[in-house]
Amino acid sequence: MSAVQPSQKPREEEKRRIFADLTPLRTSADYRRLWFGNTVSWVGQGMTALAISLQVYDITGSAFSVGLVGLCSLVPLVVFGLYGGAIADTVDRRALGLVGATGSAILSAGLAAAAFAGFHRVWFLYAIVALQAVCNALNSPARSAMIPRLIPPEQLRAANALNSMVMTFGTLVGPSLGGVIVGFAGYQTAYTIDAVAFSASLYAMWRLPSMPPERDGAEGAPAGQAKAKAKGRGRASVLDGLRFLGTRPNLRATFVSDLFAMILAQPKALFPAVAALWFGGDARTTGLLVAAPAFGALLGGVVSGWQGRIRHHGQAILIAVAAWGLAIAAFGLSRNLWIGLLCLAAAGYADTSSMIFRNTMMQVAAPDEMRGRLQGVFIVVVAGGPRLGDFVAGSVADLTSPVVAITGGGLLCVLAVGVFALYARGFRRYDALDPTP
Repeated sequence: MSAVQPSQKPREEEKRRIFADLTPLRTSADYRRLWFGNTVSWVGQGMTALAISLQVYDITGSAFSVGLVGLCSLVPLVVFGLYGGAIADTVDRRALGLVGATGSAILSAGLAAAAFAGFHRVWFLYAIVALQAVCNALNSPARSAMIPRLIPPEQLRAANALNSMVMTFGTLVGPSLGGVIVGFAGYQTAYTIDAVAFSASLYAMWRLPSMPPERDGAEGAPAGQAKAKAKGRGRASVLDGLRFLGTRPNLRATFVSDLFAMILAQPKALFPAVAALWFGGDARTTGLLVAAPAFGALLGGVVSGWQGRIRHHGQAILIAVAAWGLAIAAFGLSRNLWIGLLCLAAAGYADTSSMIFRNTMMQVAAPDEMRGRLQGVFIVVVAGGPRLGDFVAGSVADLTSPVVAITGGGLLCVLAVGVFALYARGFRRYDALDPTP
C-alpha cells in the first residue's frame, strides 16, 4: 500500500492543477455544510423561479406579465442589496443568514399553501417574488462575508471556484427540474420541494459559529498589528462603504471591468431574434443559446485548478473580460449554430474565471468590517448590469442590426478593457501574495 502512494501523489497534485481544488470542502466542516446547503437551495430557487413564471403565464396568458416577474425581483434586489451589505457589517452574520434563509423558506411554504388552496392571483405571486428578493439581498452578503472566516486566505480562490459551480449548477438544473415537476405534479409540489430544500441552508447556518464583524484596532493601523474583534456596535453606513470603495482603486477596478462586459457585450436579449434570423430555429434554439454560457461557466468552475498558480489577479480579470468580449464578437459573426454555441460557452468560461478572481480580491483585500457592504455593491452590479446591457443591446439592434449590436459590443468591450488597462497600472500589478485594495 505504501509503495502505491508516492506514485499517486504527483498524479493527485496534477489533477489539482486542472480540476477544481476541493481542499476547502475537505478541511472545513463548516464550509462544507454551507456549500452543500447553498447547492440545494440554489436548485430549489431556480425551480421556483421557473414555476412562478409558468404560473403567471397560465393565469394571464401574457408575456408582458411574465416579464414583470423579473422587474419585481430586480428593484428590491438593487435597493436592499446595498442595505443588506451594510447590515451584514453591523450584526452577527450567522444570525442575519438565518433570518434570510428562514424568510425564504416561509415564502416558499406560502406559495405551496396558496397553490394547494387554489389561490391563483398574479399580485400575490409578484409580492412573493419581491419579498424573496429582499430575503436574498439580506442573506447573500452575509453568506459571502462569512466564507473568509471559515477557511484560510490561501483557500479562498478555490472556495470561490466551488461557489461558482453551485450557482451555475442551480441555474442549469433548477429550471429544468422545475419544468418537469410542474408538468407531472403541479405547482404545489414544486413549491413544497423548494421549502423543504431551504432546510439544508438553515441547517448549515445553524451549525456555524457566531460571526460578528471584525474591526481594526485603529484606523490606518499597520496590517501586521493584531485586530481587536468585537461585535458590530452602532450602524454601518452604506455611504461609508461607497466612500471606502472610492478610495480603493484595485477593488473599484474589479467592478468597472465587469461592467464593461455586462453593459457593452450582453447579447442575451437578442437570443430569440438571432435564433430565428441566423439559425432558422425556434424556442428550442433560443433555449440552447441561453444554456451555452451556463455550460461554459460550469466548465470554468470544474476546470479551475490551474488558477491557483496565478498571482496577478488584476491581470487575469482584464484578460478574462477581454476574452468574453472576443467570444461575444465571434458569436455575432457566426451563422452555424454549433460554432455559435461554442463561442457562447467560451464566453461563459471567461466570465466564471473573471468572477472567481474578482470575488477572491474582494474577500482578501477588503477588511472584514467592509466585506458585507462590498458584497452588497456586487449584488447591485450583478443584478443591474445585465439588465442595462439588455437595454443597450436591444436599442442598438433596433437602430442598426443584431450583428452590429453583438459583434460591435464585443469589440467595444475589448477596446474598453485595453484602454482601462493602460490607466489602471496598479490593478495590473496586483499581487495575490501582497494584496493591496
